Amino acid sequence: MAGNRIRVAKDKAALVKDLTASDGKTGPFQTYADVMVFAAALGVKRKKRSPLKVISKREPGPIGLEIFVSRGYEVVIKLIAIAEIKDTKILSSIDKESEEKRIYIFEEYANGGLDILRNELRGAVDYSE
Repeated sequence: MAGNRIRVAKDKAALVKDLTASDGKTGPFQTYADVMVFAAALGVKRKKRSPLKVISKREPGPIGLEIFVSRGYEVVIKLIAIAEIKDTKILSSIDKESEEKRIYIFEEYANGGLDILRNELRGAVDYSE
């Protein structure tokens, strides 16, 4: 599990960064992981799953799965996966392929949710207001 990371699409990296409080800026979320979980939940709610094309390598780069686990978000990742696949095998903690599939599903829903957020916030001067 330690090696797995949640990736952010390059075209959404600035949005994720802007939605996060850092360097004296105020944002609605404390961490990139918080943004990604919110975006994934929004993507699921609105049934928007979008494949990642180019992956952000810098701010924010791929986020370690352990950060999501430490914040209690592993349950959300698993719930999204089982709702999508409808097979309990996806929840296996010993099957590396299942874990990778859960992450892949989560990333696509988060990317879809970020699409929605970007469209909703288009024209907003400051995302953190």
